[in-house]
Amino acid sequence: MANEQWKPRVNPWLIAGTVALAAFMEVLDTSIANVALPHISGSLAASQDQGTWVLTSYLVSNAIVLPLGGWASSVFGRKNFFLLCITIFTIASFLCGIAPSLPLLLLFRILQGAGGGGLQPMAQAIMADSFDPKQRGTAFSLYALVAVLAPSIGPTLGGWITDNYSWRWIFYINIPVGILAFVLVSRLVDDPPWIKGDRKNLLKVDYIGLAFLTIAMAGLQIALDKGEENDWFSSNFIRTFAAMFVFGMIALIWWELRAKNPIMNLRLFRFRNFSICCFLMLLVGGILNAGTVLQPQFTQQLLGYDATTAGLALTAGGCVLLVCAPIAGILSDKLPARTLVACAFVFFSCAYWYVSNHITLGISFGQNSFLRVIQVMPIPFCFIAITNAAYVGLPREASNQVSGLINFARNIGGSILISLSGAQVTNRTLFHEARLQNYMNYANDQFNQSVQQIGRFIGSTAGQAQGQYAAQANIYQQLNQQAAVMGYADVYRMLAWMTAGMFFLAFLLSKPKGGEKAPEGAVH
Repeated sequence: MANEQWKPRVNPWLIAGTVALAAFMEVLDTSIANVALPHISGSLAASQDQGTWVLTSYLVSNAIVLPLGGWASSVFGRKNFFLLCITIFTIASFLCGIAPSLPLLLLFRILQGAGGGGLQPMAQAIMADSFDPKQRGTAFSLYALVAVLAPSIGPTLGGWITDNYSWRWIFYINIPVGILAFVLVSRLVDDPPWIKGDRKNLLKVDYIGLAFLTIAMAGLQIALDKGEENDWFSSNFIRTFAAMFVFGMIALIWWELRAKNPIMNLRLFRFRNFSICCFLMLLVGGILNAGTVLQPQFTQQLLGYDATTAGLALTAGGCVLLVCAPIAGILSDKLPARTLVACAFVFFSCAYWYVSNHITLGISFGQNSFLRVIQVMPIPFCFIAITNAAYVGLPREASNQVSGLINFARNIGGSILISLSGAQVTNRTLFHEARLQNYMNYANDQFNQSVQQIGRFIGSTAGQAQGQYAAQANIYQQLNQQAAVMGYADVYRMLAWMTAGMFFLAFLLSKPKGGEKAPEGAVH
C-alpha cells in the first residue's frame, strides 16, 4: 500500500519540466550537428564521407544505451543513473567542442551518445511515476514537445550557430544546460520506493545480451547511415553490417527470452497493447524524422535555401506544436487511445497526400511553412496517446523498461525511415529522369520548339552554335529538377499510404482510456 500511496514531495510539474530540460538537450543534439558536418570536416581536415561518422558514432552508442535503463536503474537507482547520464553527456559535449582531430571527436561523440541514451527513457519514466495515471496524458504532452520540437529546431539552431560562430559552439551550448539540469534533478527528483538500486546487480549484468545488442545496433545504424554513399547491397561493406544486424537481432531475441536477468525485458511484448504501441511508435518516429529531413533537403537542393532559411521553414510547425501538444494531452486523458491514434493517422495520410500534390519548384517560403504545419499537427495526438497506452496493463515496476523499449522503437524507426525515404527519393528521381528523357529527342515537336526558342535567346549574345548547346543543357537541367520534385512527391505519397494503413492497426489497441489504472502483477 505504501507504494500505491507514494507521491513526489514537490509539484510533479516541476519534476516534469526538469527532466524534460535534460531530455530536450539530448534530442536536440541528434539533429543540431547535421548542418555543421561540412564545417566540421573542413576544420579537421577530413573528407565529407569521413565527417558523416560524427553522426553515425553518436547514433550507434545512443541506440545501444536506450533500452538499458531498466537494468542501470536496478544498479544505481533511477535518479542516480539519470544524473550519471547528464554528467557524461555534459562532459562529453565539452570534449567534443575542444576535439583537435576527427578520431578524438568520434571517440567523444560515442561517449556523448552513451550518456544521452539514458536521458530520454528515464525522463519519460520519471514523468510516468510522478503523475497520477489519470494525468499522464497531460504530462506526456510536455515530453511530446521535447521529442518533436527539438528535431525541428535543431537544424535551424545548428545552422545559425555554425554560420555566425563556430561548429564547436553546437557542443558548448550543452554545458550550461547540463549543469542546470544536474542541479535541478539533484534537488527535485526522488526515486519511488519500488525503484531501488542495488550494486550487486552490477555483477548480474547480461553480458551476452549486451554483446548481441551492440552487434545488432552497430550493424543497423552503420548500414543505414552509410548505405546511400556505398550503393547499398552492391557493397560488401554494407552487406557485412546488414548481416551483423540480422545475426545480432535474432541472437538477441533468442537469448533475452531465455536469460534469467535479461538486459532488455522482451517478455513485455507478450502483452498485445504494449507490442502494438511499440510498432506504432516505431512508425511515428520514422514519420517524424523522415519529414524533418525531407523538407529541408528539398528546399536546399531544389529551391536554393541556405541551412538557416531551410530550418526557419520548419519553425511554424514548431509553433503549432506548442498549441497542439497541451490539447492532445488533455484529450488523451479523456478519450480512448485508439480513437486519437486512428484520427491522427487519417490526418497524417491526408496531409502527406496534400504535400505530394503541392510541392513544386515555384513554391514560396510561406507555402513551405504551411506544408510543415499540416505534417506536424497530428504528431502530438498519436505520440501522446501511444505513449500513454503503452503503460496500460503494466505495473509501475515496469515503467523503466516500458519507457526504454518504446523510445528504442521510436529511434530505430527514425533511423530506418530516414534512410529508406532518402534512398527512395534517389531511386524515384532516376526513374522519372529516364522516363522524361524519352521526350528529349528531335522527333518531339515540343522539344524542338523549346531548343530553338532558348537557343535563339542565348545565341543572340553567345553565338548560334553555343546557343543550341546551352539550350539543350538548360532543358536537361530543368528535366533533372522536375524529376527530383516528382521523386519527392512519390515519397510523400508512400508516407500517405503507409499512415493510411496504420488507421486499422490503431483499433487493435485496448479499449480502456490512457488514464486507466494498470492492474498490479501484470508483469513479473
